[in-house]
Amino acid sequence: MNDDVHLLKGLGLTMYEAQAYVTLTSLISATAVEVSEKSNIPRSKIYDVLKSLNKKNFIEIEDGRPLIYTVKSPVEVLSREKEKINRQIEDSITRLTNTYENGISQVQAPIWRIYGVEKIINKELEIIKRAKNSINMRIGFLFENEAEMLLNEFEKRNDLNVKILASPECYINNEKFEIVKFFKENGIDVYRADIPFVKLVISDSKEMFHTYTKFSEDKRNVIPTTAIGIWNQYEDIARNYDERFENQLRKIQTKQKKKNS
Repeated sequence: MNDDVHLLKGLGLTMYEAQAYVTLTSLISATAVEVSEKSNIPRSKIYDVLKSLNKKNFIEIEDGRPLIYTVKSPVEVLSREKEKINRQIEDSITRLTNTYENGISQVQAPIWRIYGVEKIINKELEIIKRAKNSINMRIGFLFENEAEMLLNEFEKRNDLNVKILASPECYINNEKFEIVKFFKENGIDVYRADIPFVKLVISDSKEMFHTYTKFSEDKRNVIPTTAIGIWNQYEDIARNYDERFENQLRKIQTKQKKKNS
């Protein structure tokens, strides 16, 4: 019950309102006196508390002597509040992202180094979320679970034009992972290419993120502790890399057409 009261307080109810609502979910319908006694809310407060809950659309009041207070279904009430919070969060994301992007554009030297696999993957996902039109990727290797995380983000962004040039495979924890096969089987526009041991994400020809790492002596396994990402927001540089990507892609597509004809 305490967890439920705490949650309801987080949704904007007072302590007494939360206690009264939780109490009514077990009583279903009750008089103010009954709710007061069950919830330990003082009788001097209970009428105002129930009136406020009714105004907030958490309960209904039935006329009579005395008045009867009936709880609204938690599914109905909490689903409604969840949708409201989700809308508020989306609005906040939009506002803060605009502020963030405006701030980033004012930085004199928009290049940052990022260390650590988790932070590197999070930055890739952030760039994909922020992209407006296109994501081009060159993938020479992947970290553990990274492919699934990238795919999950791509599936959320059906509006994006996603293209990948990738090495056919890499090794993660001594196990072969077939990069091209994985993305192709999941409906991503991917092409086999001769990619060195690097990873590159380009968004809208405006920003790019390079990832480098050392490999084991047999050149099979990534050494995650050595990973470093270079986040670059110089548009001229990003545009140049994007043009090189598109040129390489066209050559690969041309070879495939000749091979298939």
